[in-house]
Amino acid sequence: MTTAVREPWYSDIGPARWKSFFAAWIGYFLDGFDFVLITLVLTEIGDDFGLSSVEQASLVSGAFITRWLGGAVLGALGDRFGRKAAMVASIVLYSVGTFACGFAWDYTSLFTARLLIGMGMAGEYSASATYVLESWPAKLRNRASGFLISGFSLGGVLAAEVYELVVPGHGWRWLFYIGLFPVAIALWVRRALPEAEEWQERVAEAGQRPNPFRPLFATRRLATVNTVLAVVATGALFAVFTPLGGGAVPLLSVVAAACLLAFTVQLGGRKRWLLYVALTVTVFCAFLYSWPVQALLPTYLKTELGYSPGEVTDALFWAGFGTAVGCVVAGFIGDRFGTRRAYAVTLVVGLAFVYPVFAVHDSPVGLGILLFCMLACMQGISGLLPKYIAGHFPTETRAASLGFTYNVGALGGAVAPVLGARLASGMSLGQSLAILTFALTLLVIVLIGFDVPNRLARLVSDEGPADYLAEEPIEPRAKVGKSSPCGD
Repeated sequence: MTTAVREPWYSDIGPARWKSFFAAWIGYFLDGFDFVLITLVLTEIGDDFGLSSVEQASLVSGAFITRWLGGAVLGALGDRFGRKAAMVASIVLYSVGTFACGFAWDYTSLFTARLLIGMGMAGEYSASATYVLESWPAKLRNRASGFLISGFSLGGVLAAEVYELVVPGHGWRWLFYIGLFPVAIALWVRRALPEAEEWQERVAEAGQRPNPFRPLFATRRLATVNTVLAVVATGALFAVFTPLGGGAVPLLSVVAAACLLAFTVQLGGRKRWLLYVALTVTVFCAFLYSWPVQALLPTYLKTELGYSPGEVTDALFWAGFGTAVGCVVAGFIGDRFGTRRAYAVTLVVGLAFVYPVFAVHDSPVGLGILLFCMLACMQGISGLLPKYIAGHFPTETRAASLGFTYNVGALGGAVAPVLGARLASGMSLGQSLAILTFALTLLVIVLIGFDVPNRLARLVSDEGPADYLAEEPIEPRAKVGKSSPCGD
């Protein structure tokens, strides 16, 4: 009697899929590098331009303001013309935005450059995530998601290392000039990529050209109304996160939220609008718990703990490395125990490290270890977020739906640093970061652990599977003669 030899999991991927994965991963890596640069030099920029702590924090928020638009437009591009086209367009956008930051002459010009970064970053998320998820086998898609997101964290680690080497001797602008060079690498790697298997089979070869935003422009009246809503939402968000808003910030926030809610309901349609809203709220809360630390940790280390550039770099290395390791581990436990269960339980474990992190003042080594553990759990598990969100949408509209719901929810990342800075006016920055992180993490545990989005969606309709990504991608078929396109 012979015993079957069990093949290792990675044998199901194959060289072609690994190459495609690397092309997507390097985009996330550069995305993380470009995006984290601003958090490292907020104090230096503030000194040059005479900015308050809230204005400095709003520069982080700037990239989130246009994310909803970038995610929607580039996501729709990916659904209609393929994931590859959207991947290239997104990486060009955020690299040009990063380069432009180096030439900024005041707060407004730097903030405007950050808007470009936000659009490109949003497109990178939706295009690369759907590309990889649709190329890997269903049983390994949590791994695909976690491995991919690890690139963002490692990009942040590289940014911290470059900060230590460049900024003390050459100033903060050179950090952004360097951000343009890696784009050539990413474009070279992506030049000959195959298209995502699932999109190729279910959309391209079926002769489809999806238009996820058709409901928004079905009539001339609707097109006019939604164009106005888009302009109003963008203008309101810009005013909220810049001094232009003045004392009208609460009203402008409500206006922006109402416009984006109107888009969310329309895109979801009669049967899925509540699902779209619930997923957007879930992502919003996930950013609110994670981004106060991601955005303001360098400021906290430099201002409250008095760390030197080298010590800041060391702390950020352990934070970023912990997140990257957490993303990889999250992929394995997500495939083993299920996405939602892995997500909720890991966040519960991460809560144990929140207050100890901000209680350590005189031990850089101890702080580094605690940051590694906290972020491995609380940021690392967010590596499953693309899989969790994208699984709610069919292939034909996945990139646009993921891009829109995720990036509207990502406005939580715009609110988070400003909220953290405002709370710090009445307490220490460390205390405000700890309170925000702990409280919002509890809320995300409830939303994901108890499957709140799907439970709410079933109140309206039970149409569609609970997880579209649990289905295996269609295997490519040999074409003989003029056979009809698949999808009959």
